[in-house]
Amino acid sequence: MRWTDDHCHLGHLDLADDAAVVAALAEAADAGVTRVIDVGTDVADSTAAADRAVAHAEVWATAGVHPHEARHGLEGLEALLARPEIRAVGECGLDYHYDHSPREKQQEVFAAQVALAHAYGRALVVHTREAWDDTFTVLDEAGVPERTVFHCFTGGPAEAERALALGAHLSFSGIVTFPSADDVRGAARLCPDDRLLVETDAPFLTPVPHRGKSNRPGLVALVGGRVADLRGQAPETVAELTWANATRVYNLPD
Repeated sequence: MRWTDDHCHLGHLDLADDAAVVAALAEAADAGVTRVIDVGTDVADSTAAADRAVAHAEVWATAGVHPHEARHGLEGLEALLARPEIRAVGECGLDYHYDHSPREKQQEVFAAQVALAHAYGRALVVHTREAWDDTFTVLDEAGVPERTVFHCFTGGPAEAERALALGAHLSFSGIVTFPSADDVRGAARLCPDDRLLVETDAPFLTPVPHRGKSNRPGLVALVGGRVADLRGQAPETVAELTWANATRVYNLPD
């Protein structure tokens, strides 16, 4: 089997130096995870992700400003999109759980990044937390990029249907293993084969039975296995489906 972790944060791993990244990638390869998308959350973080993608052949990067950081604006982000290792804009979106940035500013910065995804022909990686209606409003008004991913999908079947109706992809994380996540499991069951992705969001959201430890890209195989169980598919099937979908969404070499 070959897996893609389509959303992780290598720069946030424990120690987060190159030795830690090399170790995490080696562990991932041993688990069949031979491709990872290293996701940026602000301009400095996105620049570092792009540099790691240059240094490691199995790594690709995104460039974006997370809603927590929206108050700092987008200066310097557009310049990063000229780098070929950057395959998506994001993660970007709305997070009303913490409100680290004012909601109006979050909406403004999110809409601007949707526009950048259109202008540069990049995929869009969406973060939404406790902000479904406003997220869909921004996407409706700005226009949904052809390749859009709702990362770490936390909604249920109703939110999944709304996202799928826009042509978006759903990326499932270790949350599918959490006892309280029946709605997310329902969304994973109904997601069409060609819209399905899996991720770790490492070092966050460590799946059961590794709760309490730092997450890492190699555990995406565990996430994918749980998704396969929910869908009545073999893990090998989900691995290949999500590999093909990530190849298409992020315009990656196969």
